[in-house]
Parts: sequence; C-alpha cells; structure tokens
Amino acid sequence: MRALVILLISGAAAGCTVGPDYKRPMVTVPDTYRGAAAPEPIAPDAVSIADQAWWDLFQDEQLQELIRTALLQNFDLRIAATRILQAQAQLGITRADQFPTVDAGAGASRTRVPKVTVPFALDPFQINDFQLTASVAWELDFWGKFRRATEAARANLLASEWGRRAVATSLVSQMASAYFELRAFDLQVDIATRTLASRRESLRLTEVRASGGATSLVDVRQAEQLVFNAAATISDLERLIAQQENFISVLLGRNPSDVPRGASLEQQVHVPDVPVGLPSALLERRPDIRQAEQLLVAANANIGVAKAAYFPQISLTGMGGVQSEALSALFSSAAGLWSAGAGLTQSIFNAGRTRSRVALSKAQQEEAVLAYQQTIQQSLREVSDALVGYRKDRESREHQVRLNRAATDARRLADIRYRGGAASYLEVLDSDTRMFSAELGVTQAELNELLSLVQVYRALGGGWQP
Repeated sequence: MRALVILLISGAAAGCTVGPDYKRPMVTVPDTYRGAAAPEPIAPDAVSIADQAWWDLFQDEQLQELIRTALLQNFDLRIAATRILQAQAQLGITRADQFPTVDAGAGASRTRVPKVTVPFALDPFQINDFQLTASVAWELDFWGKFRRATEAARANLLASEWGRRAVATSLVSQMASAYFELRAFDLQVDIATRTLASRRESLRLTEVRASGGATSLVDVRQAEQLVFNAAATISDLERLIAQQENFISVLLGRNPSDVPRGASLEQQVHVPDVPVGLPSALLERRPDIRQAEQLLVAANANIGVAKAAYFPQISLTGMGGVQSEALSALFSSAAGLWSAGAGLTQSIFNAGRTRSRVALSKAQQEEAVLAYQQTIQQSLREVSDALVGYRKDRESREHQVRLNRAATDARRLADIRYRGGAASYLEVLDSDTRMFSAELGVTQAELNELLSLVQVYRALGGGWQP
C-alpha cells in the first residue's frame, strides 16, 4: 500500500495538463493611428500623452481634487473593487481543490442492551464506545483539471483588476468632461448676463427715442425681444448648471449639492500637439484590452478543465484513529485502527455530456478571441475618432473666434448706422443676435476642444494611474 501511494503521488506530480496552452492571438495593428497629425513613422521609443498621469494633464487644482474624491468615493469604482475581492475568494476556493482534505472527529457513546434481546444474558448490560479518528481524501490532479481551473480563476482575478482600472479611466474622463461642461455653462451665463444688461440699456434708449418721436414702437418691441431672449437663455443655462452639478455629485458618490469651481474655461490648458505613441502599445496600456485578454486566458484554460473529464479520476483515501470501550484504554496500542485505499473512476457512458462540455468550452474560447480582437479594433477607432475630433475642434475654435470678432464689429457698425438714421432697428436686431450667438459659439468651441482632448487621453488608455 505504501508503494502504491508513493507511486500515485509521484505520478500526480509528473502528470500532464490537458488542454491548449495560451498564446496571444494574432491581431493586425497599424504602424500609425489614422487621424494622427504627423504622417511620418513614429519612433519605437515614442511616448504617448496617455503615459502622463491625469494630474499632470489636468492642471486645474479644483478639478484634481474632484477627481481624487471620485476615485475614493465613486460607487461604480467601489463596486469594481468588490468584484476583485470576489475573484480573489473564488481563486482561493478553486486552488484548494488541488490539495488533500483532512478531517478529524471524536465521539463517545453508551448503549444499554436489554437481556431479552441477547440470548443467555442474565442481566441487561451497557456498551461504551470512545473513538478519535482522522481521515484524508485526495483526488490526484493527474490530468491537470484543477490546475487549469486555477489558471482560469487567476485570469478572472486579473480581468477584474483590469476592469477596475477601466472604470477608473472612464471615471477620470467623465469627471474632467463634466467639469469642463460646467465651466462652459458658467461662462455662457456670464456672457448672457452681460448681453442682457446691454440689451436692457439699448431698450431704455429705444424707449426714450420712441417717446421723443425719433423712432417707432416697432423698434421698442424688437428691442424687447432681444431682452426676453437673453433672459430666457440665462434661465435655461441655470437649469443646465444645476443638473450638471447633480451629475458631478453622483460621480463623487454624494447627494446632489453645489460643486466648487477653479479656473475658468479660458484658463484651462490646451495642448497644441498630442503625442500618441505606437498603436502596438495600446494592447498593453488600455485596461479594457487587457481585461478582454485575461477573459480569453480563462476561456482557454476552461478547455483543459472540460477535456480532463475524458480521463479517469484517481483518488486516495485514508483513515486512522483509536477506538475503545474504556476511556482509560483509548490510547493503548490495542485501540489503534486505520484504513487506506485508492480508487479510480472512469466514465463509461454519459450520453455525450463530456463531449458537449468540451465543445461548449471551445465555442466560448472562440467567442473570447473575437471579443478580444473586436476590443482592439474598437480601441483603434476610438483613438482615430478622438485625434480627428481634437484637431478639427481646434480649427473650429480658431474660426469661431474670427467669426465672433466679425460679429462684434458688425454689431458696432449696425448701432452706428441706426443712431445715424441710415439703418432700421431690424439691422441692429439681426446683428445683435448674431453677435450673441457667436459669443456662445466661442465658448462651445473651447469646450469641444477640451472634451476632445479628454477623449484622446481616455482612448489612448490614460487615467487609470492610482
């Protein structure tokens, strides 16, 4: 028996592991990103903006404080952290299957036997029984079933860790975008408030001219339209500000409340050139790609778990202890007992269950391969979209600034012509409306450029640094 046990344990230690070993699938990655500003090839050691920590890219101290608070309190991120704990526990459960289980037991009993149940017994008698036992059971991992299951559980743990980093990346970009939008609404309120004050003064002057007979009541009504339009714009912007503050509060893991401000929208840093690095580095930097790959590793290992069912299960059992009718003799040599055994179980017929499980695990692995490749392709698209968006939004902002200058000058000239009697108030109305729209357009263009920068940073895989 001792020789058999040693032989089986040695065989288990040198046992094979069925199922395929993981190899990263071949993926087609371009040499450069479509939409990148520089057409020439990128150097192998080129850095990316995503290599910067988020606190270096977003230099508004108040925004940095909001991001730090969100990374500590946001519920989505905390939920992702609990998934890591779950995966760690599951790994411990799965890994324990590789080792033997040891149980210990103790018992004591006294039984009274009546004389009528035992022939020739003169009197009833009692039987005492005291015992201490220990048992060992071990299913040998000869075919690597438990090792493959542990490999899959470890990959799922890594996937959950990369999933948390993906949530952190999304959270940083969401907070930065929401903050920039809030500051854009604040700036638009300032513009609308200045415009409202200017229009009210224009309305007062028009009313004075109308009372003196220099103009008609139509001009007064048109001036009132400008005032009411600016007032309505302020009300709508104040609604957007309150709703945006509520959204930021939820990102912070708080109840809806006021949000402190830092630098204005015009003071936010605009990056003139965005280094992108090599597209191949995206496979290592983007947390969602790393997460998809670990899920593929787990699916690949599960094929081995399913294939191991084709082979016999080998198990060892053993039990030892002491048993005696008298407690004083429980630890004597005569009270010792033991047993040992080895078993082998082979499935003969299960109606194709094992074959179907192998087919299922292979299909799941193929799905994971496609999901991994799709994630890479989607990531490349997001980077390209973000790069094109940032470049074009920057150009749009420059054009919008020129448009605002032209609209402001046109408004000044229209007012001069109206006061000189060379134009009707309708021309002033039209030029004032265009100027107001152009001022708001500049703010929107600045916001779009900042949002595109955030999108570039996120698409390249930045923002998950602790």
